[in-house]
Amino acid sequence: MPSKSSARLAALTVAAVCSAASTVVLTSPAHADSVRIHDIQGNTRISPYAGRQVTDVTGIVTGVRTYGSSRGFWIQDPDADADPATSEGVFVFTSSTPKGVAVGDLVKVSGTVTEYVPGGTSSGNQALTEITRPTTTVVSSGNAVPAATVIDADSVPGAYVPAGDSAANNSVNGLPLKPSAYALDLYESLEGMNVQVSDTRVVGATDPYTELWVTVKPWENRNRRGGTVYGSYASQNTGRIQIQSLGATADFPKANVGDTLTGTTAGPLDYNQFGGYTLIANQLGTLRSGGLERETTEKQKNGELAVATYNVENLDPSDATFEEHAAAIVDHLRSPDIVSLEEIQDNTGAKNDGTVAADQTMQKLIDAIVAAGGPRYDWRSVDPANNTDGGEPGGNIRQAFLFNPERVSFTDRAGGDATTAVGVTEERGKAALTVSPGRIDPANAAWNSSRKPLVGEFAFRGRTVFVIANHFNSKGGDQGLTSQYQPVPRSSETQRHQQATLVNSFVKDILDTQKNADVVTLGDINDFEFSDTTKILESDGALWSAVKSLPRSERYSYVYQGNSQVLDQILVSPSIRRGCDFEYDSVHINAEFHDQISDHDPQVLRFKP
Repeated sequence: MPSKSSARLAALTVAAVCSAASTVVLTSPAHADSVRIHDIQGNTRISPYAGRQVTDVTGIVTGVRTYGSSRGFWIQDPDADADPATSEGVFVFTSSTPKGVAVGDLVKVSGTVTEYVPGGTSSGNQALTEITRPTTTVVSSGNAVPAATVIDADSVPGAYVPAGDSAANNSVNGLPLKPSAYALDLYESLEGMNVQVSDTRVVGATDPYTELWVTVKPWENRNRRGGTVYGSYASQNTGRIQIQSLGATADFPKANVGDTLTGTTAGPLDYNQFGGYTLIANQLGTLRSGGLERETTEKQKNGELAVATYNVENLDPSDATFEEHAAAIVDHLRSPDIVSLEEIQDNTGAKNDGTVAADQTMQKLIDAIVAAGGPRYDWRSVDPANNTDGGEPGGNIRQAFLFNPERVSFTDRAGGDATTAVGVTEERGKAALTVSPGRIDPANAAWNSSRKPLVGEFAFRGRTVFVIANHFNSKGGDQGLTSQYQPVPRSSETQRHQQATLVNSFVKDILDTQKNADVVTLGDINDFEFSDTTKILESDGALWSAVKSLPRSERYSYVYQGNSQVLDQILVSPSIRRGCDFEYDSVHINAEFHDQISDHDPQVLRFKP
């Protein structure tokens, strides 16, 4: 989820947080004279002066932000105290474009100390200490800006964040900061201060909001393409930090994973809604390319069936990416026999006009594939009921199967629609679907405002292969890794667990009918290979996530906040896994690149049924 300037809370002066789970409204703020910035910041995440008026707070201006909804400037006290837990910098929120101040000005600021929570308290984000409703006096100009504090591999601890206070809903807000023990405590102790990083590797490509992610720990869970792999809930990768710029958008580097920001990148350390701690650069390093190239998988052999999953990110006929998606399928995926597509939108895209058919979307993609030199695919899908499957309102996203009729055939069984549940029956001692294509238990509450799995019965060289295309409930609404609540609540898991249970049960119905049935369950699972969602899918040995056949450093299909992680998976039944005659490939063509056409990398499985 990209970060951008977040909307301000309606009443900044009422955000004085006195505990982890509540706020105190101070209608008549007390006064505090002659305080220093480190007094305001204190040694916890919440200012001891929150809600109080302060007078003549002295500091040198280190940066001025003139854009977005969070306009103002940073000041820093050049005379630091001896406590490493107390920051010497603070943001002064002016609401409108700051006037009369410039970098290097020595100023005195009077105003109200406020704890502002980017995204609102329901986001779980930490609070940013600010001085609001300021009155500013410039004492002198042209002063040297306080030297930037270096953030590097030596200064950032290996542990990410302490466990929160169980008596305060697991919030870390009231805990004393331990910057030498925890990375998030270190970053909090530098909040608002001038900081710098040097010669940092890019681990999250530049996005449309002109931000990127770097790591100050070059060997922390590094993979061969320059990313930083997220391999467990306990491995948050402490060296990651987001970079934005105080300069012109046009000057921001267009970086890919594996590139390097050489030299020094420096500026105030901020905290925002979507990325947490962020270096707002008034000095940007020079981009040096790492030469990252898009991958190409191997072509399946005659006796191999190639099955792929590819999230094409809200594809509809008005998009300009059909040729690029076609090239991805033909040139980089080498024209798989079956492709599960996620996020196919209806014929009118996000126009909320009641349209649910997606035949024009599919035909345009098929024609583009032919023009790119690929096969003329056929396709199957089930149209959803209007506005019932989540995603962009009016878009009616759904899964769809592409298949190459010269290599594989589809077994059509009439009766599948948006509300009819597919079942399993027995034909001549073998498992078969009651409808094909069909949807798994579409009326179940587990699929409320979410995509229903699409099931198809295919035949390859005389053997039936059941394919289940999924797009589970997204992580939207989950709190970020930098949440004030630790361990981080993952509320979206509840629905994914319910969904995984239903899919697992359906697969077991197939295997109970035919023990050696070939079943491929794939798609945008929206969860990690080590998650409970995956464990539920795998329960009782019904399935196994084949991405785990790859080395740990190769397991990723998505890059989020500088963490290379698994969201897209292909799971296989025991008959496929036992043969060990399969190859799995996460084909990295999108997630690591600033000019991506989707935020997901496709996955390919080749096996001999």
